[in-house]
Formats: sequence, structure tokens, C-alpha cells
Amino acid sequence: MSELGIDRSHQIPDERETWRHFVRKAMRNRSFVIGAIITSVILFTALISFIWTPFDVTKLEIVNRLKKPDWVYWFGTDHFGRDMFSMIMVGSRNSIAVAFVAVAIGLAIGVPLGTLAAARKGIIEEILMRFNDLVFAFPALLSAVMITAIFGPGAVNAIIAIGIFNIPVFARLSRSAAMTIWPREYVMAARVAGKSSTRITIEHILPNIANLLIVQATIQFSLGILAEAGLSYVGLGTQPPMPSWGRMLFEAQTMIGFAPHMALFPGIAIIFTVLGLNLLGDGLRDLLDPKLRRER
Repeated sequence: MSELGIDRSHQIPDERETWRHFVRKAMRNRSFVIGAIITSVILFTALISFIWTPFDVTKLEIVNRLKKPDWVYWFGTDHFGRDMFSMIMVGSRNSIAVAFVAVAIGLAIGVPLGTLAAARKGIIEEILMRFNDLVFAFPALLSAVMITAIFGPGAVNAIIAIGIFNIPVFARLSRSAAMTIWPREYVMAARVAGKSSTRITIEHILPNIANLLIVQATIQFSLGILAEAGLSYVGLGTQPPMPSWGRMLFEAQTMIGFAPHMALFPGIAIIFTVLGLNLLGDGLRDLLDPKLRRER
């Protein structure tokens, strides 16, 4: 019982029931379930690689080179005798780390820019959006080429290149979504009450566009995996001796005729990871549909 004599204890079961309803709805969404399972397996593989791999990925064993998959080497070995399964395990954490940090950069910079443009409008909006158009004109691969030409190849530079490419994506999305929220009655009421644009953005705009940002972040995460693999394939991403799915494909291209497993398993890892994240994003889009979500 509150000080005003109003019993609020019934609100807790309501919140729990809402959560149960969401879980039941999620379990009925095939895309979400399949995507969540695949993504969980990939994440678990990446985490377990920090503490265990069947073999040392930095140890060269030429005597065991190009072995086909068997009970000892589950995915076979490469031209240096390294265990392919262990390399894919370690490569998963490198790809995930690059994509995750790159998406975080896009969110951390793009969302404030987009919401600021929607709140201020006028000359500030024009400057921010034209700057985003300029950045968006340079693909991640081209940005990586320019960055590595100055600072040299490496995972950090790949993160910067992919992160820069993600900034205008989130800026455009947050701006367009925020502009649909600003004319709402509760936002006008907040402005009449004397709240600043920054406070309105934090308390009303961001909570109502968070669902769109989550879905887009999932999609950009899958694109980040592909971008990292592409950059590593051309030698601009993760550098030896750390394994990378993209570089594993590059090293396998000249041996695919007599050692197809060198290209098969890294390719499958990339396909399943991107597929799982895309299915997860589709499922989240269905579950977090803004038309079905109660506005705050």
C-alpha cells in the first residue's frame, strides 16, 4: 500500500505476465528460435575458444599437412598442419569481436547524431545529414584501404573502417524514426512542461525507437561479419598468426582442388553465422513491431 492509499502490488504480476507473453510469442516465431539457436552456438564456440581448443592454432605441424577430416582432426588440417576446427573456433571470436565493436561504434556515434538532427532541424540537421551522406559514399572496404594505407593492416583498422561505415546507417535510421515521434502529443506535452530537447530525447524518443535500433544492430552485426571476412580475405583484416575466416578462405583458394575442406568449413561458418543473425533480426522485427508495441 502506498502513502496515498493506492495498492500497487498488482503491477508486478502484470509485468511478469507481459514478459511471459513475450516469451511465448518468441517461442512461436520460427525465425527467432532458429536464429537464436544458431547465434547461441556461434557465441558459445567463440567463448569456449578462450579457454580450450583441440589444438594450438599457432603451432605448425608440417608432417600433418592437408589431412582430411577424421576422428582426430574433425575438420582436417591446412597446408601448415594446423587443425581447421581449432582455427574456426578462434576465428569466430575474432570475427565477432570486430563486428561487435564496429556496431558499437556505429550506435555510439550515429544515434546521437541522428537524434540531434531530428531535435534541432535547420542548418544543424543539414550539416549532419550531408556529412553522413559523404561518409556513406565510401564502402567499408574502400575505407579500410585508405586507413591501412596510412596506418597499416590489422584488426583495429578493420574495426575503424566498418565502424565508420555503420555511423551513417544508424544516424539515418534514428533521425527518420525520431522525426515520427516528435509530433506526438506526449512529446508536445513534455515541451510545454519545460523539458529540454536533450531530456525529451532521452526519456521519450530513444525508448520508442530502441526496437528499431536493436533490429538494425543485429542486421549490421551480420554485415560486419561479412565485412571482416572480406577485409581479411584481401589481407586488410586480422593478421597472422591469429586465424580469420576470410584469410582461411584466401589460403584455401589455390588448394581447393585437392583439399576442399580448407574452403568448405570456413565458408560454412560464415554462412551459418550470417544466416543465424539475419533470422534473429527478422524474428526481432516481428516481435518488436512498433505498431504492436505500446508507446511510452
